[in-house]
Amino acid sequence: MLFTGIDDLLAHDDLGVSAWHEVDQGRIDRFAAVTGDRQWIHVDPERARREGPFGGTIAHGALTLSLCMTFLTEVVQVAGVTFVVNGGFDRVRFQSPVRAGARLRGAVRLLQSRRLGDGARIVVRTRAEIEDGTRPACVADQVLALY
Repeated sequence: MLFTGIDDLLAHDDLGVSAWHEVDQGRIDRFAAVTGDRQWIHVDPERARREGPFGGTIAHGALTLSLCMTFLTEVVQVAGVTFVVNGGFDRVRFQSPVRAGARLRGAVRLLQSRRLGDGARIVVRTRAEIEDGTRPACVADQVLALY
């Protein structure tokens, strides 16, 4: 959603929902290569099918969390904001595994805000929802400064 400015953004609670994004085995493998986290539960489909508790490979929790940034930047665009500083996460919970091939989307909600001169400090909650799932994959509260 394109907000007309910071005041418009701060006037909303529900900020929007992203498009669906597939988390296929190729994406999981690329993430494993970048991070060095090559646990078999993520990168060995045969072993994960045979020995794992989920019937196949699952995405890294850190991959799911990083997609929250993708969802956020897709959902929240604010006219007049030239840069955003990521202050980190206050709370992150992984509630459901993301199986290879699943599709996720992010539902973003504004939890807190405070004006900082011409900018603002906000806390947003992103729920990484699994298509056809009953529980979210991840719920993350992120602190951001907008200028």
